[in-house]
Amino acid sequence: MADGRKTVQTRAKSDNDAPARKRLPRNEREQMIVREATRFFAEVGFEGQTRELARRLGVTQPLIFRYFPTKEDLIERVYQEVYLSRWNPWWEELLEDRSMPLTERLSQFYKAYTTAIFTYEWVRIFVYSGLKGVNINRRYLALIRDRVLKRIMTEVRAEQNLPTPEEIPLSEREIELAWGLHGGVFYIAIRKWIYEFETPEDIEGVLEATVESFVKGAPAVMRRLLEGDQTKAKAPGLSLDNSTI
Repeated sequence: MADGRKTVQTRAKSDNDAPARKRLPRNEREQMIVREATRFFAEVGFEGQTRELARRLGVTQPLIFRYFPTKEDLIERVYQEVYLSRWNPWWEELLEDRSMPLTERLSQFYKAYTTAIFTYEWVRIFVYSGLKGVNINRRYLALIRDRVLKRIMTEVRAEQNLPTPEEIPLSEREIELAWGLHGGVFYIAIRKWIYEFETPEDIEGVLEATVESFVKGAPAVMRRLLEGDQTKAKAPGLSLDNSTI
């Protein structure tokens, strides 16, 4: 019995001597939760439970909800941190800088852009959001369309002395040409972080070749599309079925 009491007393003393958990300032604790949530969602997807996230953090689940009242609030904060905080307004200025050839502008843009987004967390969260129905990918794709793709096609027209979007609005088919360029670049990251398949070591060289191929090929296609649109505009009574015969 004496030995038993001694063991209990020793354990109690050890517990009392253990250092208290450090109390972090609110902003540091919040950032810690966001960083771990980013890694967590990238690893397991959005079906991952906040209970498991709390266990990884070494905190209670109610503490997480004290900072983020719902799981959706936490996901929104991850979107802000991973996607919007990495967006560089200079990219938009670069795309419109007509003091440089378009090929050079696009090459510089995609080199900077891929440096910012080609990460494990960015790519996997983006893909998981599409699979789970979380609107992160839809919101970000809308941003890409409006801030990048429309600018690219506007600049292609300008370099080729084609009508401005104010004169003839950009068509869906033109935007799809830009999606082809952008999607091809992004697929390199998909191969690496989703398929775990080999990717080129010389990423910059691949980007330069991809951009050059687009800039040399897109204008001819755009001229044909614009000529078709102008023809339709001159014959408003022409049906879609007849125009494709």
